Order: sequence, then structure tokens, then C-alpha cells
Amino acid sequence: MEQVVFLYVTTSSMEEAEKIGKILLERRLCACVNIYDGVKSHYWWQGKIESSTEAIMIVKTRETLLNEAERIIKENHSYTTPCIAKIPVEIIFKPFEEWLLKETKE
Repeated sequence: MEQVVFLYVTTSSMEEAEKIGKILLERRLCACVNIYDGVKSHYWWQGKIESSTEAIMIVKTRETLLNEAERIIKENHSYTTPCIAKIPVEIIFKPFEEWLLKETKE
């Protein structure tokens, strides 16, 4: 059975997250995107501590679609080094898994 994974992605804004999410959905590279807006981030950048408000995307997809999804995210992202992290899913409600696999391309 195909492995379900989530991608954790930070973006510069809700608009950017929505744009990327829509492209991923239209191309069937994911079944769902959750977007959390107004997240305060503190991080090291170019030798100093920075702060910004970001949006976080949780992209629900198949393991085999990761490379293509990552390429689309990078092509449409404003950051030089966007956070794109795979979260393995170890336990999943079977009907949700079946829905996700049905709604993404094989």
C-alpha cells in the first residue's frame, strides 16, 4: 500500500500559501492543504536573529508525489530556502487514507 505523508511548509503569507496549495490541488499532487495564518516565527538568517509573520501549510499527499510536490512548491515560493519537511504518517484512519489515495494521482 502507498505511504501517506504530510509536508510541513512555511510561506511568507496566506496569499502565497493559498496560491501554492491551489496549484498542488489542481495537479492532484495532494488531497488536502491546511493553512495556518499569522504564525510568528523567530529564526537565524544571514548571521542574525530575525522575526516575521508566516503562514504554515500542511500538505497531505502520497510518498511517491513528494518530488513533484517539492518542485512545485520551490518554483512558486518567494523564499530562497523554504522550509519543506516531510512528516511520516504512522497511524491513519483507514477511510481517510482511502480518500486521500483516491483524490491524488497515482
